[in-house]
Amino acid sequence: MSSREAILKRIRLALADQGDQGDQAAPDEDPIPRAYRRSHLPPGEDAVDLFAERVADYRATVTRTDPAGVPAAIAAALAARGAHHLAVPAGFPRELLPPGDRQWHHEPLTVAELDRLDGAVTLAALGIAVTGTIVLDSGPGQGRRALTLIPDYHLCVIRAEQIAPDVPDALARLDPTRPLTFVSGPSATSDIELDRVEGVHGPRTLHVIVVEPGEQP
Repeated sequence: MSSREAILKRIRLALADQGDQGDQAAPDEDPIPRAYRRSHLPPGEDAVDLFAERVADYRATVTRTDPAGVPAAIAAALAARGAHHLAVPAGFPRELLPPGDRQWHHEPLTVAELDRLDGAVTLAALGIAVTGTIVLDSGPGQGRRALTLIPDYHLCVIRAEQIAPDVPDALARLDPTRPLTFVSGPSATSDIELDRVEGVHGPRTLHVIVVEPGEQP
């Protein structure tokens, strides 16, 4: 059977009335193997260590701390940025926000209001170690996509237990009915001469705080 004949046969089978065809498959159709490799995490590699390394590879800043140190880590990051006006989505834990003279802006916020802010502080749905990716699903503490798309600075807090080793593990944890956004480093693009430009389609600067197990504050 030629390739053309095989293709046409598959089309006819796909279009045929299944009631007439029954469950009989074409004799030349072999089962497609689905034994895909599920993880590319190197043997013995710690997922949190690899996540921090890969996120930094994308020119993002990574801070690792325990639960008690989160407010101080956020304060230090914002001070280094000189950020005083920050968007904070509904559901972000108030106890994680550091004291000081900063102004926390809550939804609803217009596009113009978001554009005037210094940045946004959010949680994450989960992270992916192998790809250094943060996933947002608009859940509590994450907000709508515009909240992390329009401001030039995004500070994201993620717990170590939220970091999945690889993409298949991450997809198994996510709800496919939610609006999922995969973020791998600051927004960047390049022209035909490969000149990198950051901040075109989202925040120019990404700072990730990884919260590792420790005593609760």
